[in-house]
Amino acid sequence: MGEREVVKVTRNYQVTIPASVRKKAGIKEGDLVEVSYDEGKGIIKISPIRRKRLTIRIGRRVSVEEIERAVEEALDEATSP
Repeated sequence: MGEREVVKVTRNYQVTIPASVRKKAGIKEGDLVEVSYDEGKGIIKISPIRRKRLTIRIGRRVSVEEIERAVEEALDEATSP
């Protein structure tokens, strides 16, 4: 297993991911993570969710179709596992 650190659970059941672990995992403020529990091993796993960022170039006209396509792609990505 990799690096291990001890963190405290707050009264709101929150924990802070240590900076050294965030850096290795590439987790930044605002990122989404998936939390899962392996009942067989009794292990809680936190995994970063990698999503493609939507960008639209400023300085040129953007068609309604381009915007609709971008929104649809973002919605598809948000609802897929």
